[in-house]
Amino acid sequence: MDFIIEQLPVQLIVYMRRVGAYGSENYKLMAALKEWANHKGLFIDSTIYGIAHDNENTPLEKCRYDVCLVVSVENLGDEFVKHGEIPSGKYAVFTIPHTAEVIGEFWGSVLNILEENKLQLNSEKPILERYKYRLIEDGRCEFCVPIL
Repeated sequence: MDFIIEQLPVQLIVYMRRVGAYGSENYKLMAALKEWANHKGLFIDSTIYGIAHDNENTPLEKCRYDVCLVVSVENLGDEFVKHGEIPSGKYAVFTIPHTAEVIGEFWGSVLNILEENKLQLNSEKPILERYKYRLIEDGRCEFCVPIL
C-alpha cells in the first residue's frame, strides 16, 4: 500500500460522539453528521474525520468514536454538535478504496508497512479516518496514521 507523509495543521471541527462497541452504530453516527452538515449547507467540498479513540484494551461499552466535520469558524454549531480541534501532527496518509475488504487489509498491514519504511507510530494520537468530499464521490477514503 502506498502512502505519502503529510504535516496536518490544527483543524477546527464540530463533532458528534457515541460510546459503545465499534461497528454499525458508527455508520449511523456518520450518516447523522452528514445529514446535519447537508442541512447547514456544509457537506459539499467538506472534510470529515472518523476517530476511534480507544483500542482492544478498552471495555466495549466505553469505546469512544467521533465523527468530525472540519469548519472554518469556531462558533459554528448548535445543540447537535460539540466543538473541538484536531491537533497538528505528522501523518502517513494512505488513500484506499472505501470497501470493507480493503479497509480490513489496511488494518492488518499498516504496522508492518510503517516498520518496513522505518517509521514509528505515534501512539499518543489516534489514527484518523479522513473522508474528503471529492474522494467520497470517487469511492475512496484516507487513513492518516500519526508518526514520530
